[in-house]
Amino acid sequence: MSSATLCLFCEKKMTTCIIVDDERNAREFLEKLINKHFPKKLIVLDTASSVNQAVNLIKKHHPELVFLDIQMPEEDGFELFKYFNNIFFDIIFTTAHKEYAIEAIRHAALDYLLKPINMIDLNDTIKRLERKGAVATNQQRITALLENMNNESGILNKIAVPTTNGYDLIKISGIMYCEGMDNYNKLVTFSGKEVLVTKTLKKMEELLPTETFFRIHKSVLVNLNHISEYKRGDGYSVILTNGKKLPVSHRKNESLVKRLTGKV
Repeated sequence: MSSATLCLFCEKKMTTCIIVDDERNAREFLEKLINKHFPKKLIVLDTASSVNQAVNLIKKHHPELVFLDIQMPEEDGFELFKYFNNIFFDIIFTTAHKEYAIEAIRHAALDYLLKPINMIDLNDTIKRLERKGAVATNQQRITALLENMNNESGILNKIAVPTTNGYDLIKISGIMYCEGMDNYNKLVTFSGKEVLVTKTLKKMEELLPTETFFRIHKSVLVNLNHISEYKRGDGYSVILTNGKKLPVSHRKNESLVKRLTGKV
């Protein structure tokens, strides 16, 4: 059975999907929303009210996309992944709460929708999935998500960053700095690894924890824990623990000094 269905009228590829939610009204509402506004993009193969039922339906239908509710009795949505050695489908999480899990989902470069789901948010999420492409990288992102969710400290450990080849899983504490380059940025780790990330520096700044990362220049975002020296002289600069020297803009200098001296 092919994983895609063709629309005979528009001859465009339709994405097959399954809706998983323990609330009947939520399942029916999302299915109606899809049928009304996205009949040429998505086709709902089936719906499930539990993780156990979802596992059986996914193995039966092999959908390309699963709308997965996070909070369900018996097993929550994250338990679904333990039943699969390979995540061959895309995932859009759904939830009624802005919980800690949302940050973990964002750091794993996965998508979510807040209930009540509306057509605009659903459309935006579908467009993002279309741009992401490769389902092959889902396993990496799910790994990052589960590692973050299983961290008892409540601090996110890893981030999945998009690259030209897929996604790289990076330990957040090991990131030394990010250097912006147009629509990309170069991420440098403590081990010396350099990753060309297909995100702007502004997007990276939004994802990384503000208590640790600081924009010292319009093109440089640095991990404060890796600064070993702050220098004045011919302009301002910092020296990182690996010896790398980075410029500090005049506009950011005062704020940086306050962060380094704990006066903020």
